[in-house]
Amino acid sequence: MVTLGSPVRSVVGEKTAKELSSRLGVHTVEDLLRHYPRRYYERGELTDLSGLRPGEQVTVQATVASVSGKWVEAKPGTGRRKPLHKLEVVVTDGRAKLRLTFFNNQWLQSRLPPGTEALFAGKVDAFRGRLQLTNPEVNAAEDSDSFAGVLKPIYPATAKLASWSVGRAVSTVLDMAGAVPDPLPEALRKRLDLLPLAEALRLVHRPQSWADVHAAHQRLRFDEAFLLQVVLARRRAESSALPATPRIPRDGGLLDAFDDRLPFTLTGGQQAVAREVAADLATEHPMQRLLQGEVGSGKTVVALRAMLAVVDTGGQAVLLAPTEVLAQQHHRSVTELLGPLAERGLLGGSDLGTRVALLTGSQGTAARRQALLDTACGDAGIVIGTHALIQDAVEFFDLGLVVVDEQHRFGVEQRDALRAKAVVPPHVLVMTATPIPRTVAMTVFGDLDVSTLTELPAGRAPITTHVVPVGEKPHFLDRAWDRIREEVGEGHQAYVVCPRIGLDTVEEEPVIERGGLWLVPDLVEEPALRPAVAVMDIAPMLAEGPLAGLRVEMLHGRLPPDTKDDVMRRFGSGEVDVLVATTVVEVGVDVPNASTMVVLDAERFGISQLHQLRGRVGRGSAPGLCLLVSDAASGSPSRKRLEAVAGSVDGFELSRIDLETRREGDVLGASQSGRRSSLRLLSVIRDEEVIATARAEAVRLVANDPHLFASAVLREAVDTLLADERSDYLEKA
Repeated sequence: MVTLGSPVRSVVGEKTAKELSSRLGVHTVEDLLRHYPRRYYERGELTDLSGLRPGEQVTVQATVASVSGKWVEAKPGTGRRKPLHKLEVVVTDGRAKLRLTFFNNQWLQSRLPPGTEALFAGKVDAFRGRLQLTNPEVNAAEDSDSFAGVLKPIYPATAKLASWSVGRAVSTVLDMAGAVPDPLPEALRKRLDLLPLAEALRLVHRPQSWADVHAAHQRLRFDEAFLLQVVLARRRAESSALPATPRIPRDGGLLDAFDDRLPFTLTGGQQAVAREVAADLATEHPMQRLLQGEVGSGKTVVALRAMLAVVDTGGQAVLLAPTEVLAQQHHRSVTELLGPLAERGLLGGSDLGTRVALLTGSQGTAARRQALLDTACGDAGIVIGTHALIQDAVEFFDLGLVVVDEQHRFGVEQRDALRAKAVVPPHVLVMTATPIPRTVAMTVFGDLDVSTLTELPAGRAPITTHVVPVGEKPHFLDRAWDRIREEVGEGHQAYVVCPRIGLDTVEEEPVIERGGLWLVPDLVEEPALRPAVAVMDIAPMLAEGPLAGLRVEMLHGRLPPDTKDDVMRRFGSGEVDVLVATTVVEVGVDVPNASTMVVLDAERFGISQLHQLRGRVGRGSAPGLCLLVSDAASGSPSRKRLEAVAGSVDGFELSRIDLETRREGDVLGASQSGRRSSLRLLSVIRDEEVIATARAEAVRLVANDPHLFASAVLREAVDTLLADERSDYLEKA
């Protein structure tokens, strides 16, 4: 008997099974049933051929407009001796036309007379300026029952396995599969008026109406949301049950001393979040909180106050940063904010203070030895570093708080290894500078409490952003360099950001990136024909040309750590006028005197990443100016992304736009791991109501039955998800 766990090769041919497995990730009968149609066509509803793009693997429904065939004699030197038959078929949707070219398939000529409506599957390419499909697979009305129903499913397919071939495999499984266990408790299913799972799977593949499709999707989307929320609710419950040391700062201690010396007043938002964090730290269970905020909203100060609260109790706090540049920047910022409070035991240091250690992978031996010693004996109450903190040689005296900055750049194992260095589970605060829409926060960070900073500190200057369309108006670039000279003449500084380092090296930073939550590298819609602009090419060109006479320096991830630190120190002190850099300046870099940023090849960056980059300017009293230089064509998707950035400074709005342009797998990290996302129908942007309902139901169910004893099928589904290698995107927290 065929069960959901049966290998797909047991019900379909070996060749089909191999293609399903290797190309579509379909290994079992359940995988095939969960391989839902991408869309549906009603008979007579033709594909919009004007929307096709070169390189796409497509299945189109169109009407044959003309057919012609001829024999082509072999040309000398081609290695071919016999004549070749070439069949050209032109199909149409009534507006646009598409050419289909078949070689040695002359028998098709009689099967595709003008007026025939059929499905054609293949890869779109361009020949002599016109789009075409070469040797596409054909599915005419009389070839199968694919036209028999009211709605025809179109499946995600491959070059060797057309949509209708996938459909035949699905149909075989539907007819042979036995009972389908339903993980949703029946009382819950009925209360929400959802279909049984078996019926939903049948209707999603064999709908007779759009109402069938809607009902099936409603059930299957809820399943995806509910299963995720049960996993997260259980994790949250398990975390809440762990012991932790309450961290309550003493009156007149280090935290009070820091607050007294702050040169500014915390915003209302910072004060509110600080109270939430303080309440978490005072409990006997580990804090698990996500702190998100707009660029420049003051997350670091909130995190520092939490660290000082822990140090006040005799514990230690660690700040994990993704790059050495950011770790060094944090170290400078923290020591400057603390002043004498960061120099306990040193001449001029405060007795209330502590020490701040820096640990990075390429430190000198003496500096590293001293940092390790201060960390192990507890003299350093605050330890800031990169992945080097995770090494076995690093020991803590009493680790009470782990702060992870730009948390999406760290893997699960790295964060777990750092937590494991504490005797008692530490409190955890993760931070992100990319605003996260509510649905994404509920889906990806469902086991965390979320705090949000939206208010900018008083006196923060506005930032104006413009697109510089050099493809249409090349002379606009000269004006961009003039603006930098003008700003430097006023006593300010500037950044020039490039996507690439240069010298054809493997980049430390993603070369082409859409940005967003996990900074997943991906191709933009219009891959550039030329290499991306590189720091090592542009810096000398600017210094010798349009910015001659200004102090121009380079900064990128492949410079030695001491050099990077020196460049940043000199830029921060005003000794450098223009910093030509890669995305190492994207987060954490705070130079209030920098007023201008020019981003070259801006179309190669994502919306959220551009928003982060421009947040490096306008941090002082001077207004910020960001110029997005691009040769993307007017009206293109890339140009529209840039115009969205130029049109808004609301990070939450831009984050939503960014996520809407990307696949769900990207949102949840599946592309980062190279694995397929378990979300096939659920959209974390569109389905906010579904996710909110699923979260509420999951929390209620787990509260009443933490171990899921009452639902063996649900428990098995959760265990499968957790055991499956595709589930690691759940481990964002």
